[in-house]
Amino acid sequence: MTEFWLISAPGDKTCQQTWDKIMAATTRTNNLSTNHKFNIPDLKVGTLDVLVGLSDELAKLDSFVEGVVKKVAQYMADVLEDSRDKVQENLLANGVDLVTYITRFQWDMAKYPIKQSLKNISEIISKQVTQIDNDLKTRASAYNNLKGNLQNLERKNAGSLLTRSLADIVKKDDFVLDSEYLITLLVVVPKTGYSDWQKAYETLAEMVVPRSSHLLFEDSDSGLFSVTLFRKAIDDFKHKARENKTFINEAFIAWIHIKALRVFVESVLRYGLPVNFQAMLLQPNKKTMKKLREVLNDLYKHLDSSAAAIIDSAMDIPGLNLSQQEYYPYVYYKIDCNLLDFKTTIACHYTLFIYKVVRKATRHEG
Repeated sequence: MTEFWLISAPGDKTCQQTWDKIMAATTRTNNLSTNHKFNIPDLKVGTLDVLVGLSDELAKLDSFVEGVVKKVAQYMADVLEDSRDKVQENLLANGVDLVTYITRFQWDMAKYPIKQSLKNISEIISKQVTQIDNDLKTRASAYNNLKGNLQNLERKNAGSLLTRSLADIVKKDDFVLDSEYLITLLVVVPKTGYSDWQKAYETLAEMVVPRSSHLLFEDSDSGLFSVTLFRKAIDDFKHKARENKTFINEAFIAWIHIKALRVFVESVLRYGLPVNFQAMLLQPNKKTMKKLREVLNDLYKHLDSSAAAIIDSAMDIPGLNLSQQEYYPYVYYKIDCNLLDFKTTIACHYTLFIYKVVRKATRHEG
């Protein structure tokens, strides 16, 4: 299961007691989920009005960043093409797989200083991910253009430089031989791309030897260029497109920090001050998800009796699939690490509407 439920509940006498209670209810006797504490630092609370407005802004930002994260993952799958089975191992955050990152989540103080206001932190994340989205669009466009050019070239030239033997073209003198550190690679470049190649090849990877590229041969459509670089840089040079791992790293980290912000803001709005709640990450067992939801509702229904009524009535609506953004007596957000297989339904938007209406009604009654 790559699905996680990020929830929070008010602290009892201590937050540890809250943790012990959920562990006893969900793992020690019935194995409904695998649980992890989700550490959120002491953030600046601000005023109630700011929190209410920020709650809605973070919901929109959450949706936007999730979309960017999934676009990056899909782009990586497109780039890897014949090696799609390796996509998952390239989806990393802080050098570890995505599941490990969220189950061991630690707030990044350097990227998102907690001395800043909640609104400032959300704006930092928004600007960062917007830049990632723009950079991704630029890179995806360049990649698709190059891919299209190569496909056109292959269609036009069955016996082109891409497929023919090079034995009668290249000479021994064209290569750096018997070097422990250097190696020469051959690259086929469409004639229309000569200028771009000359401008870019020295920066395609670290340790490319400056001015080392030479045109060795050309046919009617393309040219064969040599380029010399240090051996250790070969993988980077060959797989430059995989630099989007940087994109997935930054985007995914930003997304989980938004989830943390949402849990913090919503917990303060729900449970009040002083700040006293325990955030928890639950990884449900697929066969017991319904039972886990029932146990959580029984455990926390005293926090908000109106939530139980909404849940019961929603269950009676044919075709309504409560899967995301539901309203429960406890704070709840879903995180799915399966970035290449996701669905959105009208029901998700409908339940979000229910959630907002109930929360606002509850707030007015209070």
